[in-house]
Amino acid sequence: MLLAEALMRGDLGAFDEFVEVFRSKIFHYSLMTCGHREDAEEVSQDTLLKVFENFRQLQDPRNVRAWVFRIAKNACLLKRRKSVFAPKAELSLEDFLPQLEESQGTLRMQIADWSMVPDNQFLQSQLKEILTTAIRELPEIYRSVLLLRDVEELSTEETAQILDVSLDVVKTRLHRARLAIRQKLDRHLLEASKSLSR
Repeated sequence: MLLAEALMRGDLGAFDEFVEVFRSKIFHYSLMTCGHREDAEEVSQDTLLKVFENFRQLQDPRNVRAWVFRIAKNACLLKRRKSVFAPKAELSLEDFLPQLEESQGTLRMQIADWSMVPDNQFLQSQLKEILTTAIRELPEIYRSVLLLRDVEELSTEETAQILDVSLDVVKTRLHRARLAIRQKLDRHLLEASKSLSR
């Protein structure tokens, strides 16, 4: 907020600091949204350029993070439409949600027992890779909510503002996205625990 106020006053010294604070955040968000480093680099540059070209449009410095990520979101959407890396089709969220199984006449979700998983670096790095892939594979409407709320730690209100949706929509999409990610991790952990018990 102080950086935004300094830039709104025309303090050129704040420019470098602003880039330092936001460049990696925008790049990470763009990489997870666009899916490819080349696209993310372009989106990051485009976003920062648009931010500085339009800084006078920012009316309240308290909203600077939401405003920057809204610009990044729009740049990502444009890039995905034109990119050679864009997926041919979006996957359905239903492909990611936990499966139901029938047991003794009742339906239950298949969820792994995470306590059985050994705590080692190899497994941790595998889980991180699976998590990154699972987020990238989420349909855009769920991925964007998850990235803004859980990765960038923006508030529900800021996320709703960036995505032009209601608070209830943000909450619903976030819940479904988290369920989908949990299912991906559970699948991997179920397989890992089966191989350990052999």
